[in-house]
Amino acid sequence: MPRRDAALSGLAKVVSAPREAVPLDDTDLALLRLLALDARTSRRQLAAKLGISAPTAGERMSRLEHSGVIRGCSIQVDWEALGFGVPVYPSITAAAGYDVAEIMRSLWAITEVEDITLVTGSLGMLARLRVRNDTHLRNVLLNQVWQVSGLQGTETMLGMAEMPPENMLTSLIAQLHVHAAPSAQSTSPEAKG
Repeated sequence: MPRRDAALSGLAKVVSAPREAVPLDDTDLALLRLLALDARTSRRQLAAKLGISAPTAGERMSRLEHSGVIRGCSIQVDWEALGFGVPVYPSITAAAGYDVAEIMRSLWAITEVEDITLVTGSLGMLARLRVRNDTHLRNVLLNQVWQVSGLQGTETMLGMAEMPPENMLTSLIAQLHVHAAPSAQSTSPEAKG
């Protein structure tokens, strides 16, 4: 039985905690820009492109990893080539009094769910799924999504066409570089490389 007195109390256990921005200097931003273009670039190649030593490049990467700026390296896939070319965006409304965190956990357990975001406004949550076709979508909705306890309703939108992905990270890094505070800029000779 859902706890009707604590609809939002469990959210802190399932969502990412807010955190302060990590101070980055020009060399950190340049390193991130290079990795965003090709995450497989070796530390030696990164060092050469940045004009710093390989150990310094390694230390900076380690610091960026430990601080959580770099959370890992991944691949980008062509969903259509994998047979999951239909992006689906269901907006999800929780019934009054149901534990939203438990609803999010249940939805996250569905294989086709790519991500779930808690949003402001009347919707509650917005999810992104990847399915093969309308039959696959119908099965996911009927047999999985709509079986989640506590859902009041959903509105499902189908993606009809997607723009080719761009490297958003490199654009954001360039913007950070322009807006970087002077106190965050590195003053070490090697970092200026």
